[in-house]
Amino acid sequence: MIFEQLIHRDLGCAAYVVGCQACGEAVVVDPPLDTASLEEVLRRHGARLVAVLETHTHADHVSGHGALALELGVPVHVHEAAGVDYPHVPLADGTSVRVGNVELVARHAPGHRPEHTVFLVLDHTRADEPWLVLTGDSLLVGDTARPDLAVGGDEGARVLYHSLHEGLLTLPDGVEVFPGHVAGSLCGRGLHAKPSSTIGFERRFNPMLAPMGEPAFVEAANRDLLPKPPNLQVIVALNRGPFQPRPVPPARLDAVPDGAPVLDVRTSADFAAGHAPGALHAPAGSTGFGNRAGWLLAAHDEPVLVADDEAAAQHAARLLQAVGLLRQRGWVPPAVAGRTEAFEVLEVEALIDGLRDGSLQALDVREANESPAPLEQALLVPLRLVGSADLGGLDPDRPTAVVCGTGTRAAIASSLLARRGFHDVRPVIAGGMSSAAACAR
Repeated sequence: MIFEQLIHRDLGCAAYVVGCQACGEAVVVDPPLDTASLEEVLRRHGARLVAVLETHTHADHVSGHGALALELGVPVHVHEAAGVDYPHVPLADGTSVRVGNVELVARHAPGHRPEHTVFLVLDHTRADEPWLVLTGDSLLVGDTARPDLAVGGDEGARVLYHSLHEGLLTLPDGVEVFPGHVAGSLCGRGLHAKPSSTIGFERRFNPMLAPMGEPAFVEAANRDLLPKPPNLQVIVALNRGPFQPRPVPPARLDAVPDGAPVLDVRTSADFAAGHAPGALHAPAGSTGFGNRAGWLLAAHDEPVLVADDEAAAQHAARLLQAVGLLRQRGWVPPAVAGRTEAFEVLEVEALIDGLRDGSLQALDVREANESPAPLEQALLVPLRLVGSADLGGLDPDRPTAVVCGTGTRAAIASSLLARRGFHDVRPVIAGGMSSAAACAR
């Protein structure tokens, strides 16, 4: 049996290569847009890809099924309720996909989305019963799916409750669980870094599977949900629509075209030290870059990337493309973009001192449910709203400190404040609110 998990670390998404060594064939479940890791696995096993299986229409990342179908001619299998506009093999409950000695059996498990399907995986050289289950976004390690991306949260949670208790939880305790998301995803709350589990372990220790009844589950499933993926509608449309060819990598430019949005993807320290006036910023080396960039750019934007070298630019472009920002105008090194604007970087102690003596005003760009609570003198506006929200009377002419949990979001928000006319922006990029709260005490 061939079985490999492919994790997209920036988004916390997982894909799976499942196949048979004897026949040299494999299928991929929920493929990423960047198929380099898939291609490496196939080369290593000497296997040929024969099909793509989708657990559902994804809302947080663009699937690679289109590129694979166009380039390799492989069929795409998806549940008949998905309503897709591309050629596909419709899956129904109980449908079997066989690859040599390995069999994948589709089980309809709606709730996260109406078409959501899980796949029982059997290796008939060992046993004629499931060895593992690919749970997609239904059952996760330490959580269950968010129910509010395709329908109302209460409706989705009620359906999900029955899919779990009448479907997945009827499997034996020893069946291994391999989910479609791991830590870092917006599709779960307390996801564990461990990328797999078992039915028995989740039954005992997953708080969402504790005995509680349907009404309590519905309430719990809709509590403290993370912000929805910023490009949700765009990504769903791409994943349901006609097959799209592989995105084109951005080329190096000799100058920044007039009017083009500029996204500086270098480290936050390098950005603060000097950048092009009006440039947006998100560090491509920090986990969550794709989603954060989705809150900075509109779906139709074609940014020019500022990166240290071509490898860094191409890496950033692949992460942007994964969240539906398929086109970049090109990339330039920082010397070409210009570095005439800079931010004074604050230490946590300087933030506390400035708030105490009144020389600073402060913006906290975390979500409202994050701990610890914001400092009394700080305005709380989540990063995703900084570009458009009312900033509550902050004076653009006063020195403005920006703080978050660890520093990454503070640097990103600082670029937005500068674009909104704030003249003296001072991000706290080495540490965040945990340190600030300790100092304040």
